[in-house]
Amino acid sequence: MSDHSEVAYSVADGNDYQAHEDTYVGFINMAKYGTIAVVIILSLMAIFLT
Repeated sequence: MSDHSEVAYSVADGNDYQAHEDTYVGFINMAKYGTIAVVIILSLMAIFLT
């Protein structure tokens, strides 16, 4: 069997790790603020539409 102890893609040329981290942070922020927005909208609907 082949030895798989070294991860080749993490050290390969051309990997833009900074862009990867920026995309991840953007996704997490969008999910966080999107969830907060939905909670606010549902709260306002519960208050004003009942």
